[in-house]
Amino acid sequence: MDCLPIPVLLVALFTIAFPAEPKQARARIYVDLDEQWRFTKADPPLAPMPRLDDKDWSIVDVPHDWSIEGPFGPQFASGTGYAPGGIGWYRKRISLDEAWKDRLVFVEFDGVYDHAQVWFNGHYVGGRPYGYSSFQCELTGIGRYGSDENLLAVRVDHSRFADSRWYTGSGIYRHVRLIVTDKLHVAHWGTFIYCTKVERDLAEVQIQTTIKNAYTDDRQVSLRLEILAPDGRPCGEGSIGQLIPAGSTRTITQAISVKDPILWSPQQPALYELNSTLSSGGKITDQTTTSFGIRTIRFDPDNGLLVNGRQVKIKGVCIHHDAGPLGAAVPQKVLERRLRILKSLGTNAIRTSHNPPAPELLDLCDQLGLMVMVEAFDEFTPAKNKWVSGRNVGEPARFGYAEVFREWAIRDIEDMVLRDRNHPSVILWSIGNEIDYPNDPFSHPVLGREYRPENPPAQQMVELARPLVAAVKRLDPTRPVTAALANLAMSDAVGLPQILDVVGYNYQEDRYDQDHKQYPSRVILGSENSHSYRNWTIVRDNDYVAGQFLWTGIDYLGEAGPWPNKASRAGILDLCGFKKPGAYFRQALWDDRPMVYICASAPRAGTRRGFAGLREHWNWAEGQTVNVVGYTNCQVVRLTLNGRALATTQISQALNGTLRWQVQFEPGQLKAEGIIDGKVVCDHVLRTAGKPARIELLPDTTTLLADGKDICHIEFRVVDEQGVLVPDADHQIQFELTGPAKVHGIGNADNDGNQDYKDMIATCYQGRGLAIIRSTRDKGAVEFKAACPGLASGICRIDCR
Repeated sequence: MDCLPIPVLLVALFTIAFPAEPKQARARIYVDLDEQWRFTKADPPLAPMPRLDDKDWSIVDVPHDWSIEGPFGPQFASGTGYAPGGIGWYRKRISLDEAWKDRLVFVEFDGVYDHAQVWFNGHYVGGRPYGYSSFQCELTGIGRYGSDENLLAVRVDHSRFADSRWYTGSGIYRHVRLIVTDKLHVAHWGTFIYCTKVERDLAEVQIQTTIKNAYTDDRQVSLRLEILAPDGRPCGEGSIGQLIPAGSTRTITQAISVKDPILWSPQQPALYELNSTLSSGGKITDQTTTSFGIRTIRFDPDNGLLVNGRQVKIKGVCIHHDAGPLGAAVPQKVLERRLRILKSLGTNAIRTSHNPPAPELLDLCDQLGLMVMVEAFDEFTPAKNKWVSGRNVGEPARFGYAEVFREWAIRDIEDMVLRDRNHPSVILWSIGNEIDYPNDPFSHPVLGREYRPENPPAQQMVELARPLVAAVKRLDPTRPVTAALANLAMSDAVGLPQILDVVGYNYQEDRYDQDHKQYPSRVILGSENSHSYRNWTIVRDNDYVAGQFLWTGIDYLGEAGPWPNKASRAGILDLCGFKKPGAYFRQALWDDRPMVYICASAPRAGTRRGFAGLREHWNWAEGQTVNVVGYTNCQVVRLTLNGRALATTQISQALNGTLRWQVQFEPGQLKAEGIIDGKVVCDHVLRTAGKPARIELLPDTTTLLADGKDICHIEFRVVDEQGVLVPDADHQIQFELTGPAKVHGIGNADNDGNQDYKDMIATCYQGRGLAIIRSTRDKGAVEFKAACPGLASGICRIDCR
């Protein structure tokens, strides 16, 4: 039988900000370990040992991805974008304060790709094979305190580089920190917040706090909780005492009422804060801070998703974890820029295809009001095909997570839920993506002529999925569990959808109507969908369809065709995060704010289907007939060329959401005006560009925080004398940076070729590219210059404070 919809959900997020300072030494200490690691892409046998001389190793900051440094090449795998893998070592010398001698010390990694092994002072302390799991290793008892240094060493084994269907990166590609606690402390990811009642005037907030007593004697504890409203005022508190036996862990549940709650929603992402203070014998032993949101979500088989009792259509996009020229080591500001652009188009949801994301991505989604479907795995076991010479050609590799699935899958999915179950943005847990892809690897007679009896039977999918569903529900009974299914015929034949709360359909829109009738208690969600207008109208016009997730929101490295293609073109944003024509099409469908957009193509560019060949420029051959395409959410569009009226077109005349005109090219200005109730409310202009004249630099900020992490995005463009982008400019630009900052990456949006993203020379693609500058911990003036023979140079100045 189908699972019943889950009625009420509330979530919270752990922050890593320092807790409040009590009168005695801080109860919990975080030390950022991102800076100044020694790195070698090699496998020296004595690398874990302190006596090894590593002075000739490179000095890197983490997050760090050595794959993006290349060189890319056809000798590697198309699935992972022809990027190199290999084995690498990271070493960092750290000091431990004398005051920490009687405390517990841990090192926490947000993500290491992959097969991480961690040593401390030559002792093996743990690791993780799955490259997307956060994990913690205890260092207590093997450290030297005071002035003596300690060696933290990490081995990363990505020698099986053809182990994924997309680009993964290699190395310590997410943040690292040291955590110091009292022996009596809140356990790792030990706070869980949810609501038993949410009404207009009152919310009942339940807080589960797991406390660990590592002392050798029993301890009487007092746990005090205080909730702060979004404006910072106290709005609820509670305290409770309990005896925690020596060497044990106990979970305490407390209820706190919040009057007149401000509900989290995509339109109003209001965040509360929980301060937890643990005391024993009059001494504060631990303090943590947890952000959370108060809201309800419910998935209903007839009405889709309801947030706080109101129907909300999921207008989502799938995204991978890389950021084009930066690879997998993505600063928070880069994530924020990309998410803000997607939200500006009307996007209200993200699917983390096909793995747990960086913690900061969920923090940002909490703050921006983006709902999230968090996904655990792309495969169970046996392995899926990993293409080496292009998509679906040649002989695939079959390395990957499947090799460790049986040993690690439950632990990995448990840690995913424990880490992220307090985020209000998280509305769905996905146990997997396209596990039921026909014959990759599972098969079933329902496939007919495609049935391969020599393949693993499809029934194994259910046997492998059941423990994952149970693990999720054991740790978070408040959210529904889903999976993104590729073949409902095969999955239905073995009962896989019946163990899910929400059933994800990948590219199977034609089944929605019949399945809704056949399985009336099933919740249907488009978990992966094409960009077509029809596939949106099916969602828009049927209450029972919860929404859709486009494949994809952003172009991504990997899942490539034959060399030199190294990245997918599926996104509505390109590799640099610039909007493509498909982004404006989506904005016209998803966003209520008035907009109009026009682009153009040559007559035989095949633009009647999809977005191929569409360009945002007005540079064509004199007298050529040009296809002009328009997207709008206005009632009427008026098109003019050099002030001369060409057409006034009703939105009702759009075909599949698209307006089209045939225009004979003449240089100048092509303008579209969006009209509502007879008034012009928006416009968009294409201008003819002259000869390349200069380089224009467009920074998104002129001030950086000197914290070693702040980011400035600088778009570089080749423009004419009037500042119009030259659309076919492919100039090679030489860059120079002076002052207290670093170039984090420079590239363009070309999905082909062999760019060196760390070089200070970059080629323009369609007239532009992107440089990403990162601050250091030093203050001062930064100057970034761009030069090319025959063009006036560009310069921008940034103040690091």
